[in-house]
This record gives sequence, C-alpha cells and structure tokens, in this order.
Amino acid sequence: MNRLIYAIAFAADRHRNQRRKDSEASPYINHPIALANVLANEADITDEAVLVAAVLHDTIEDTDTSHDELSRIFGQEVARIVAEVSDDKSLPKAERKRLQIEHAAKISESAKLVKLADKICNLRDIVAMPPADWTADRKRTYFAWAKQVVDQIRGVHPALEALFDAAYDKEDALA
Repeated sequence: MNRLIYAIAFAADRHRNQRRKDSEASPYINHPIALANVLANEADITDEAVLVAAVLHDTIEDTDTSHDELSRIFGQEVARIVAEVSDDKSLPKAERKRLQIEHAAKISESAKLVKLADKICNLRDIVAMPPADWTADRKRTYFAWAKQVVDQIRGVHPALEALFDAAYDKEDALA
C-alpha cells in the first residue's frame, strides 16, 4: 500500500501542470487514479506492481520521467510494465496508433491489464467528458481503434474485457 500511495504522489507531482482535454480541463492525475480504481475495485486486481504501473503509466510518455528513474524508485518490474504501455512520442501519431495495435499481443500479461484499464477509462471519458474539440466522427474513430488494440489482448482478464465491452457499447451515445 505504501508504494502505491507513493506512486500516486509521484504521478501527481509529475502530471501537476497537465490537464485532460475535456471542457472542464480536469486535472490529468484523475486519469491514472481511475485506471488503478478500475483494476483494483472493478476487476479485483491485487498485484501491487500492476496497480503502481497503472498510476505511473503515462509518466515516461508524457513527463520528463525516465525508465531508469522509475526502475530506481519503483523497481524494474514496474518500470518494464510502464515502458511496455508507453508510446514513442518521437513517432508520428498515426504510427504510434498502428504500433499499439501491432504490439499489444506481445506485451506482458501485467502490461495488458494496464492497457485494458487505460482503454476502458478513455472510452468512459469520451462518453462522459469528451475532449471539447472532438467531433462525433473523431470519437467513433477512437472507439474503433481502441477496440482493435483490445482485440489483440483478449483472453488476459475476462472481467476487464467485459468492462471494456460495456464501455464500447456506449458508442451509440456519442454525439
């Protein structure tokens, strides 16, 4: 529990100036906390490394945090999981999206759990608090892409997959 609380504090500090793209510009830290909540309280995941990695999942990708720093502070396993779910921001967005689909089946089971929770939370957010400038078509495009990613990792956790499917089923509500 102490390591998880430290990870939340660490992520909150690293993401402190970041906001989500919704119309209220919600604090970014709400997103990684939501992932850990989905994993722990909706899917009964108790693996500390998975929960810590969920909280830290965007630190390498979206802050100046390095893999080595995560490894030193939170251990190699957590750093590896975070690295597995991180995009290479030096690549064009379309290439990053393509690579997520291509690599999803090859990541570890722990990383698949984090990836599933991330897609669940993103779909839920797009329905409840969508990015202010996203059209209905862009939202549907994201839903379709997220499903392509998740389809590559099915079989890892049926309860999480059911949560994803329930979130995906809300696509009809997109305006």
